[in-house]
Amino acid sequence: MAQCVQSVQEFVQDSFVPMVAVLCSEEAERVTRKNNLNFAELLRPFCRLTSEGHIRDPNNQLQVVKNLRICVNNLMTSPTTTSTSPSPAQRQLLSDVVLSCQPQESAVTNVVMAGDYELNFSDDCVKASTPWYSVWRETLLEIKTSKYSSVTTPWFEAYRENFLQSMPASDHEFLNHYLACLLVVSSTEAVPVEQFLKLSQEQHRIQHSGEYTNPKWFIPNTLKYYVLLHDMCEGDEQRADLVYEDMKQRYGSQGCYLLKMNSRTFSANVDEQIPDPWSQYLHKNNLHNQVNIANSSTSDEMSSSLDPLQLDSSMANLHNLSAVHADLKKGAKDSNSPACAAGSHGACLTLNDHDYIRQFIQEFTFRGLLPHIEKTIRQLNDQLVSRKGLSRSLFTATKKWFGGGKAPEKSISEPKSTFGLLYPPEAPELQIRKMADLCLLVQHYDLAYSCYHTAKKDFLSDQAMLYAAGALEMAAVSAFLQGGASRPYPAHYMDTAIQTYRDVCKNMVLAERCALLSAEILKSQGKYSDAATLLIKMTSEDSDLRSALLLEQAAHCFINMRNPMVRKFAFHMILSGHRFSKAGQRRHALRCYCQAMQVYKERGWSLAEDHINFTIGRQSFTLRQPEDAVTAFRQILINDSRQTAKQQGAFLREYLYVYKSVLGGNEVSLPQLPLPCIHSSATRVYFGHERRLAEGEKQAATHVSLDQEYDQDLSAMWCHLEEQLVASANGGVVPGNFQPTQCCLNSQTDNLRHPLAVVEEPIIVEVTFRNPLKVSLALSSLSLLWRFTVDGSSSSNEMTEETITNEETSAMTQKDDIVTSETIQEFHLGPEETKMARLKLLPHRTGQLNIVAVVYNLAAGSSGEMTSNLMVRGKQDLNILGPRLNLTKEDKMSVRHGPDRRLNPIITPPMPLMEVFFLQFPTALLCGEIRKAYVEFCNVSGVALCGLRVVSTHAAFFTFGSQATTPLSPTSAENCSAYKTLATPLQRTSEATESLVSAADFRQPSGVIEIPIDGSILQPGQSTQLPLWLRGPDQEGVHEINFLFYYESAEKGLKISHRVLRHTVFICASRSLSIQASACRSSVPPHHCLDEKGSSGTLVFIDVENINTNEGGVREFHIVQVSSSSQHWRLHKYINPNKDKECKLGSRERAKLCFRAARCKPSEATSKAVKKYTFSDLSLGNEQIISSTTPCGDFFFRCLTLETQEAYGASSRISSVSRSQGSIPTENRSSDLTDIAKECSELDLNIIVIWKAYVVEDNKQLILEGQLHVALQTIGKEASSLTAKEEAQEMVLLKFKSDLPPPVILPSAEFCQLIKTNLHYPETCTHPFVQESLCLVPVTLTLSNCSLAQVDVIIDLRHKSTSPESLEVHSSFAWVGQTQYKLQLKPKEVLCLTLQACFLQAGVYNLNTPRVFAKPSEQSTMCETSQQTATPALIVISDA
Repeated sequence: MAQCVQSVQEFVQDSFVPMVAVLCSEEAERVTRKNNLNFAELLRPFCRLTSEGHIRDPNNQLQVVKNLRICVNNLMTSPTTTSTSPSPAQRQLLSDVVLSCQPQESAVTNVVMAGDYELNFSDDCVKASTPWYSVWRETLLEIKTSKYSSVTTPWFEAYRENFLQSMPASDHEFLNHYLACLLVVSSTEAVPVEQFLKLSQEQHRIQHSGEYTNPKWFIPNTLKYYVLLHDMCEGDEQRADLVYEDMKQRYGSQGCYLLKMNSRTFSANVDEQIPDPWSQYLHKNNLHNQVNIANSSTSDEMSSSLDPLQLDSSMANLHNLSAVHADLKKGAKDSNSPACAAGSHGACLTLNDHDYIRQFIQEFTFRGLLPHIEKTIRQLNDQLVSRKGLSRSLFTATKKWFGGGKAPEKSISEPKSTFGLLYPPEAPELQIRKMADLCLLVQHYDLAYSCYHTAKKDFLSDQAMLYAAGALEMAAVSAFLQGGASRPYPAHYMDTAIQTYRDVCKNMVLAERCALLSAEILKSQGKYSDAATLLIKMTSEDSDLRSALLLEQAAHCFINMRNPMVRKFAFHMILSGHRFSKAGQRRHALRCYCQAMQVYKERGWSLAEDHINFTIGRQSFTLRQPEDAVTAFRQILINDSRQTAKQQGAFLREYLYVYKSVLGGNEVSLPQLPLPCIHSSATRVYFGHERRLAEGEKQAATHVSLDQEYDQDLSAMWCHLEEQLVASANGGVVPGNFQPTQCCLNSQTDNLRHPLAVVEEPIIVEVTFRNPLKVSLALSSLSLLWRFTVDGSSSSNEMTEETITNEETSAMTQKDDIVTSETIQEFHLGPEETKMARLKLLPHRTGQLNIVAVVYNLAAGSSGEMTSNLMVRGKQDLNILGPRLNLTKEDKMSVRHGPDRRLNPIITPPMPLMEVFFLQFPTALLCGEIRKAYVEFCNVSGVALCGLRVVSTHAAFFTFGSQATTPLSPTSAENCSAYKTLATPLQRTSEATESLVSAADFRQPSGVIEIPIDGSILQPGQSTQLPLWLRGPDQEGVHEINFLFYYESAEKGLKISHRVLRHTVFICASRSLSIQASACRSSVPPHHCLDEKGSSGTLVFIDVENINTNEGGVREFHIVQVSSSSQHWRLHKYINPNKDKECKLGSRERAKLCFRAARCKPSEATSKAVKKYTFSDLSLGNEQIISSTTPCGDFFFRCLTLETQEAYGASSRISSVSRSQGSIPTENRSSDLTDIAKECSELDLNIIVIWKAYVVEDNKQLILEGQLHVALQTIGKEASSLTAKEEAQEMVLLKFKSDLPPPVILPSAEFCQLIKTNLHYPETCTHPFVQESLCLVPVTLTLSNCSLAQVDVIIDLRHKSTSPESLEVHSSFAWVGQTQYKLQLKPKEVLCLTLQACFLQAGVYNLNTPRVFAKPSEQSTMCETSQQTATPALIVISDA
């Protein structure tokens, strides 16, 4: 609730004060006009007494009168009757008072804490609309009543004061009736006594003639006080004293006074500063006088025909009020008072004169007025007591003393219950009321309450409702002013009085006065809810100004409660602002809406916010505050509005209209526009030319474009590839200042450093616009604003660090020589649409470029036309916040953001620019298919490039060949084959063709391929085309294959050390063949299987299956050649029982191929320091493919490199685990023995199966070719071309205690192949068992040491099997002779033992029962391993 300057007791007490009239002679008026004042105005600042007065009540008890104020007015007559509603002039007066009392802009802002709201009651109402600081709190804070948190509403206090002062005197109460009259005559009059007589007669005529209904007088015998006014500068002081002595003889010393004034002369004390206490009273008094004149001059017809609302807006009537009826009586002369004239007031008065006036008021009050009131009270008391026949005074009488009496006079046609009932002046009820009013005026509140209470009952019994309401009102006021706890404030008296005034008497003036008094009393008692309810009830449609003020006070009541009702405060402030607007009080309306906005803002009340902002915008624009109007309308548009499309369109048009009026013709600096919304963090920046599309058969490299979505994993992959390229170009070391290339920057990239752009290469900025409205927007002339700092190292001698910008509108078209800005002429945004705009800049000079904003024309696009009159030009800044800092404690305690420099590139000197095109590049391949394509490198810049390299995520997918060019054989050229082939006749021996190749000719250790171009430099505008061989991935499915091309500038020392070009392809791989290979040692005796190279043979079995299900139209596969590559082994011979060299496989068909493998020649394997690979080709057709050349050899070595890396990683992991488990003393020795054992079983033979597939496509037969690789590592272990899918690992329980390291056990499986055994015996044997029961058969056991170490061998011929089946089989034959041998074989030694087998009966027997144990001789433990093979050796014994 608004706090008042004075206390409630002072306010109520000052609302009812003794009224004193002033009647001056013309000469006396002239004397007072020297001070630019009339006599009443002269006395007004001194009308409050500073000392105490005393009166005695009818019981002769002394009563103290404190802080009494009297009201002195010029006597003005009016024939008008009392009205129940304010006159138009009074309405205009109150409106002007409120309008003239506005908040001061320099006043201190008051802040009130209301719960979780912090309300800013700024005296500048526009500032109140800005966002305020709000922090959620757990508990509600009470409103503090200190001066720091109080909120004053001086316009309401001014309205209330003027309303109470302008209230007309009524017949049912006497508080506004005059008690005395001051007759003022100047001492310069010829006969002052005669002037006093004239003035006295004039006063008597006005009071008793009945000609004037106003002013009204308290009692018939009005106190007349005679004042002789002496001008110290003009009159004779002695004469004045003589006249005053004569006056005292005539009127008595207590009825007259000599007032001396105008002691100051202008010649002396010119510089003396005299205070001016009159200014604060003059404006109120002048308006009050004008209202009185207008009331007397305005006809009843005019007041009844004009609507009050029309009068509120009519300002012309008030200016003519002072000129109406200039021929009024003497009181009318006050209308021409010089109070409002220019100049100071009291210029002829000294401080002593001020004291004289103050002393005069005190003398008049204490010696004249108070005794007169005391006497009147006694007379009224005596009259009432005498009329009732009682001897006791009214002060001690009971209520029955005032019963009875005559019935009041009333008209015949008027019923008794109406409010228009009138009492005669001598009625005892009115005498009681007079006595009560007098007691109230002199602060005798106890007696006043008793009289009011008694009169109230009399009036209610007579149904005189107007009189009864007045008595109830004053009884409540008297009870409140009594103070103490003896009698509580009867609020129900006030409620009844208000209801009676408003509903029964239809007198809104009295009802409003009663409500104002009661509200202040309730507020003083902390009953804010009751006060607010009372004020809200007083609002009505008859007065917008009164309703606005009362609603505002009710709103303040809600905010001052113990638990502040903030939303009710805001709601009633909105209602108050609405009524202020209807009353023409636009500034007050704006203030109310701004204060309410503090509550609704950012609380989710979007519709309420829109209404408030819209009203604030309109009111601000009407009050010629267009900047504030633009701010308010902007707030409507930037919020996520829930208004209808039609309403949003209206908001937009209002904003554009106001905005355009603010700009006018001044467009030097572009202002900020609210629409559309820009997602600054989503801004993407692309450096370089946009990707060229495919040209005919050429397929351009995909590189990077704004159409691609950013992926963090892909970005890390590209960064890893670039690191490989940079390391390859810098001797295997990545430089410390290496930064990965970022062509497209977004919110997820690292933007802490300034990006590097190249001069004459475009910079594309993608800005994301969002239209939050349900109406479309039309943008035009859309471009970027930038600032450019030119390098100081330019060729011309210009000043360094020169900053150039295109932010000025006049310069936007004059900076194309620095940076060319692309302009989008039209850009439409549909309702609630999010759309990206790509704006391009082309820098022409080196330096620092800062992209600062987007500039465009904004218009409503709902009609489809862009009307220039509602089109405004502005900008929006591109402010991008960097990542949230979270390193230091200060960062964590506050919200700090790092830099984001994606819009601040550094323009560097020219760099080479390369484009890559692919020709005949497939999209689908069979697994292992070989296809030849071509790649073209073009230098489209003006700078030469060199150091061309490429790296890929799938290194085995492509090759450029082992040499710069690979010559094609005639056969391959005719058949369009990718292989180098030779025509060969059919060979009966089916032996292989061999060749030696060094791996260094094919491998590149880092995986980076240096692209072979002529001269290693590509000049500007030059292009070159190279062949590219592709091989389909071994796994079926869609494969994403990424290439990263690297190149440098031929000129060194540039800021950009290199550039890269990305390319991504997707290859769909279909199933082709499945190859499974295995190897086993040949069972042929060594002396039978030794070949010409002197080494024993190994059989290699290859199972080939067609697993293609007619995908891609594949009809059949032909196995055209099987090749091998190894450093130790080679395929020696193809074993074909059917002598048919054609191997064709249809769908789901399988073939088994058998080959004999032999060791390579030791001399060849160790002839050079670098071991070479032996390629062995076994052609199954009529042509031979040279597998050691491009592309067969390239792909073999690429696949071999990947497998070697994987195997190396696995072995390193295994070795690290074994090291972590501890070491044993015999570790080195055991590993050596293990290596020896492994060498016996290792094969290390890589098989290359080359095939052709016959495909029918578009009724044409095509021949596809490819190769599959199988790596045979161990004898007896099967290998496959298809890698098995890794099975999901089962969950392992968490172990809190580590397991003990397992005991070291020699890998027995490695020792199984130390000794090769072979049994030689006759397949059949016929023996006459009838003649000879025992059959002896010689058997030769051949032992071959397969290792390079000395081996100890134990041969045990005894049957020790525990299996019952084996006992049954061996029960009929036995080994005879020596049954256990212990031998020692030298490396590669072959030893034959002759054994004897004894049979007892005919049958089929398995001779493979000898148990052979072998171990290296250096091994200390006797952990021997059985060398027995599972192959049965069957012999048939028949009876002769």
